Amino acid sequence: MTENKKYPVMEHFYTIQGEGMYTGVAAYFVRLGGCDVGCVWCDVKESWDASKHPLLTVDDIVKNIKQSETKIAVITGGEPLMHDCDALTLEIKLNHIRTHIETSGSHPLSGQWDWICLSPKKFKSPLEDIYAKANELKIVVFNKQDFDWAEEHAAKVSDTCKLYLQPEWSKRNEITPLLVEYIKNNPKWTVSLQTHKYLNIP
Repeated sequence: MTENKKYPVMEHFYTIQGEGMYTGVAAYFVRLGGCDVGCVWCDVKESWDASKHPLLTVDDIVKNIKQSETKIAVITGGEPLMHDCDALTLEIKLNHIRTHIETSGSHPLSGQWDWICLSPKKFKSPLEDIYAKANELKIVVFNKQDFDWAEEHAAKVSDTCKLYLQPEWSKRNEITPLLVEYIKNNPKWTVSLQTHKYLNIP
């Protein structure tokens, strides 16, 4: 039974989406354990080892989501696509809740998604077939060279995909002015900020 399938869950919580297209919107986040991408600036490195996190059934996960009365469930990580997300998203959607994912795209796409945020990482490239399915491309800018890297990925997504540049948090004071100037000169891009960190919320 799909509701008995288990996933390693590092944390789950109801909050305000802090980044990208749905910034400011209430959403329930489920952070799955497990990641083999290994970003040096990752702020949830404790998520990397899936074995360190409790296994929750689909039924338990969805019960928690439903109790919040949210309209959106965001599945994130770690790298959520290390897991087969079909059973989890099926049950969420049966409860008339939107399914969003935040992924590096480095593993095969599974699950039924209303919104796919693709955030490529240099440490492990996305699989080619996810580009056409991405609703949102979010590039974390760590240095000036990342603007050229962002354009390489933007050339691969669909014309309807939203394009975001986001300063890496620890370098935001240095990167944000560069990012602002870049977007002024390349207005197809939009600024994404980690507003949840400014608000001091999860």
